[in-house]
Amino acid sequence: MKILLVEDNPLTAKGLQYLLEREHYDVDVASSLAEAEASLAMHDYRLVLLDVGLPDGSGFALAETLQRNPNIVTIFITAKDDETSVVKGLELGAEDYITKPFRNRELLLRIQKALRPQGSMTQYLEAGNLRLNRATGEVMVDKNVIVLSAVERRLLTCLLENPGQVITRERLLDEIYDASGSLVNDNTLSVYLKRLRQKLGPAAPIETIKSVGYRLRAEAK
Repeated sequence: MKILLVEDNPLTAKGLQYLLEREHYDVDVASSLAEAEASLAMHDYRLVLLDVGLPDGSGFALAETLQRNPNIVTIFITAKDDETSVVKGLELGAEDYITKPFRNRELLLRIQKALRPQGSMTQYLEAGNLRLNRATGEVMVDKNVIVLSAVERRLLTCLLENPGQVITRERLLDEIYDASGSLVNDNTLSVYLKRLRQKLGPAAPIETIKSVGYRLRAEAK
């Protein structure tokens, strides 16, 4: 997925680019409105991360232009935290308005939420004899209901949405944050995945990819 990061502070831009590329996003950086407009003319982006204060103008002007393209999601990342700026950014069609400083995991989570399709999701996610009902949260193996916690269900949903793909530990930690509302550590993730494996047994073959993350075997779907 291609992202345009519009940020004039080189240290901030470098750090954000590293963070996003570690999550396998394809990131271009623009340090001004002119650079951003040139990049937008040359490439198709799914997401624009946009600062408000830029050396040649306001990010609000670019957001107004981006509003005409329904295929691009805009998120403001800025130090301007006054109510007027936040309201203006959202009124210009931004999906989210994130103020600096922010936590990296929280930023990644909010990006994932902004990019998550809203109306096109099927009601059921299935893998072999395993079925998860998005509407009710019910999980069944054959005809047996499996009781999962909110966190376990969120982890399973993420794996079922991406069969055969390696999901990084960082992303799964974000999923736990999404379900629990608080940041958790790497050891907690291991505990939740162990419980999930125990409850589902062979119905959900979750593989550990050493030093990277986890994967639901594609043939299980």
